[in-house]
Amino acid sequence: MTIKKILTITKHRPWRLPTGNWKYYQEWNDAVFLHWQVNYHDLKPLLPDDLEIDLFEGKPWVSLVAFTMEKIRPRNLPSFPPLSTFDEINIRTYVKYNNKTGVYFLSIEGGKKLSCQVAKSLSELPYRYSKMKRGENYYCSENTEFGDKLELKYKIGAPVTAKTELDKWLTERYALFQNTSTWINEFEIHHTEWPTYQIELKSIAIRYPRFAKMLSKNPDLCHYSAGVKVLAWDKKKYRKLTTAK
Repeated sequence: MTIKKILTITKHRPWRLPTGNWKYYQEWNDAVFLHWQVNYHDLKPLLPDDLEIDLFEGKPWVSLVAFTMEKIRPRNLPSFPPLSTFDEINIRTYVKYNNKTGVYFLSIEGGKKLSCQVAKSLSELPYRYSKMKRGENYYCSENTEFGDKLELKYKIGAPVTAKTELDKWLTERYALFQNTSTWINEFEIHHTEWPTYQIELKSIAIRYPRFAKMLSKNPDLCHYSAGVKVLAWDKKKYRKLTTAK
């Protein structure tokens, strides 16, 4: 699907496309979504006070998304595979800010050191390098500095033809908010609706000590997607009302 076509498909969005030209193109492919309903009081200390936790039927959620980033590039420039393609894992929660709903990254890791350095420099997102390996229906990551580890074996099932409201609430997010010492950064994105599939977890091992209270049990819900093509606009900066945590 061409970028021009992607920009015409907007009925699934919660608000209009951003004004101005998009700045980055990227593909989020071969994605595994693991979702947990969590305790509000376990989650709240991990977020800046400026962001409001978004709730589904009164409950907060945290998700781990493991995928392969491909073809990321600035507008009007080609991608460079040694930098533009790498495995990524993010652990995110769902927030409200500035009259928009979006996601907030509790953790974001990449499988290439240089890609993480460049992405962190350009975006201010807290990328860190972890050793990652992917195979067919397999994903493994380890970070000895933080004591983090993920190992998944899974089987992809049938397409999800009738998404629930929770399915859409967890996956269809078109803004990212990130905390810095002085600012809340807002990134708007656009893509077509995620095409999701059922997924069976054959085995799962997750160890993230900082989030142990929230990720100690098996996920409450899982999805798989072959991926989406994503357009991202330049960040907007909003001065914080509270000091950084």
